[in-house]
Amino acid sequence: MKLFLILSLIVLSSAFAKKSELLTREAQEALGIVYRGNLTNSHQELSHKLSLEDIPEEFTWCNNNGKNFCTISRNQHIPQYCGSCWAFAATSALADRIKIARNAVGSEITLSVQHMLNCGTAGSCHGGSVDGPYQWIHSISVSTKSGISYESGQPYLACSKDSTEGFCPKVNWDCKPSNVARTCGSFSEEGGPCTGLKYYPNAQVSDYGSISGVDAMKKEIFARGPIACGIDSHPLLNYEQGVYSGESEDMNHVVSVVGWGVEKETGTNYWIVRNSWGEYWGEMGYVRVAFGSLNIESECAWAVPGDFTAPEKNNQVHCHEGGDNCQASDDFTSTKIKFLDE
Repeated sequence: MKLFLILSLIVLSSAFAKKSELLTREAQEALGIVYRGNLTNSHQELSHKLSLEDIPEEFTWCNNNGKNFCTISRNQHIPQYCGSCWAFAATSALADRIKIARNAVGSEITLSVQHMLNCGTAGSCHGGSVDGPYQWIHSISVSTKSGISYESGQPYLACSKDSTEGFCPKVNWDCKPSNVARTCGSFSEEGGPCTGLKYYPNAQVSDYGSISGVDAMKKEIFARGPIACGIDSHPLLNYEQGVYSGESEDMNHVVSVVGWGVEKETGTNYWIVRNSWGEYWGEMGYVRVAFGSLNIESECAWAVPGDFTAPEKNNQVHCHEGGDNCQASDDFTSTKIKFLDE
């Protein structure tokens, strides 16, 4: 009953917000999100140590000393519309920080947005929050000793249990092992039906917090990596290229900020922003937003990666093709995708 009331509040919040993918503060707190919450004071500590004089005029993690630490641009709108920008922004910035921790060595790690939609307490396809994703990943990191799964274990399908778009109402999106990380055996003797995995590559969060303002954003990005920030996306729907400049008090979308620069012709300072609308949009999925524009500096979140699965860490559990030796011991585990009308 409580879950039904929370989901109803989310749907109502989304309906009354003008095409917003951000829930009201009331709806966020009903999900258990600590609004503008901080786990520790680590940002304040680094802010005191780092002088603005140490911050360069231009900086981006997409080209830092000749290396690209930015992970892939993604599209939240396929295979159907889902208001999951909040999850994409958070997971993309966290994946960047993992890539930074690995010094851009090894294959790129992409985190599963669908795992968060299936099991998270930070939102749904009807919207979420800037703060909630990292709080949720940290909570499961502590409680289960496993974090968010990788995309290869739970690919994005743009659905949550309250979504009515496309095929979403016909599929079971409950949080169960097969909706956290799964594999499907190609032959019956190798597993056959889809199997929920007990062991799977995942990434944890050890610390998180919220910040606002140009100085705090610069220090956090420069010292530790990209961040997730709220923004007014309505003026950007038909954006093509260049630096967008325009004030706004609205906030309806979440993006990841990877750096900043200066437009040579005008001297305009801007943020380098990765969106989640695909690379066909904007500047290969990015937009440059002038300082003080689109309310981008008012609500941002950061996370510090905890443990994550990677070859150099020698911490992978080696599972069979059908997943039989890693199968989760749960009643919902070994199953084909169950359609609700069956």
